[in-house]
Amino acid sequence: MMFQMKGCKAVRGLAAVAGANLAVAFLSAGAAFAQAADFVIGAPRPNQMGLPYPVTPIAREMNFFHDAILLPIITVICLFVLALLVIVVSKFNEKANPKPSRTTHHTGLEIAWTIIPVLILVVIAVPSFRLLNNQLTMPNADMTIKVTGNSSWAWTWTYPKDEGGGFEFQARLLDQDTLAPGKLKLLDVDNEAVVPVNKTVRLQVTADVVGVIHGFVIPSFGVRMDAVPGRLNETWFKAEREGVYYGQCSKICGKDHAYMPVVIRVVSEEAYKVWLEKARKEFAQVESPVRVADASLAR
Repeated sequence: MMFQMKGCKAVRGLAAVAGANLAVAFLSAGAAFAQAADFVIGAPRPNQMGLPYPVTPIAREMNFFHDAILLPIITVICLFVLALLVIVVSKFNEKANPKPSRTTHHTGLEIAWTIIPVLILVVIAVPSFRLLNNQLTMPNADMTIKVTGNSSWAWTWTYPKDEGGGFEFQARLLDQDTLAPGKLKLLDVDNEAVVPVNKTVRLQVTADVVGVIHGFVIPSFGVRMDAVPGRLNETWFKAEREGVYYGQCSKICGKDHAYMPVVIRVVSEEAYKVWLEKARKEFAQVESPVRVADASLAR
């Protein structure tokens, strides 16, 4: 009996120690996750379902519109239609209903299946119009970047001189045969665009005149804008989390359509200033000297 009591105490002691260790491990993992969550990788993941993690006000509103409004409505409609099908199959088959009704019109039913869909569309339209208005209404921007889709299936990023830039660079897909560990296949580029966190960025999107229409898309930002030759379209975003966010051209723009990714790195304001200073030197454009003809050579 004493041995059994001691054994029970030992088991309870081991369980308490294991529980304490598990709690410490859980808290440590939670802290590590909280630290890691400060930096987001806005790329698709294996077996991912649903929309990507939103990091801008527009993206959050889009996710809410999809998850809290559209999904419940379409779920209820699908279940309702399924219930009607089950009722029709079970109650109005030839065996259960050998003498079918010859009713051809029902005033209440006609009114119901006209009014109810209209009400559903109104419920969808109100937040939809509000979302469109928020997307298209350009707020006061902290900075402006011009993005040009090229006929060579690359993106050209131009940072204006009056905002500390004065340079541009092209972003091309990395060589997939020599892709470094940690780089994402068909997504990472040689030159990432960089913007500061919590700043409203105006994007001017176009395409070169000899090119085709491209689609500039970053799902985590809720940004989707056509890059049309000869036309300057505008959109905006305000990234509220640091991280690397990926997108791709959404138009079937030619043979290398699948190899035209978009990458934006969101960093702190201090890190952005450091990058901006480095980028001004790295991507500085050297103007060719103007050559003037020597009149004496003509004599």
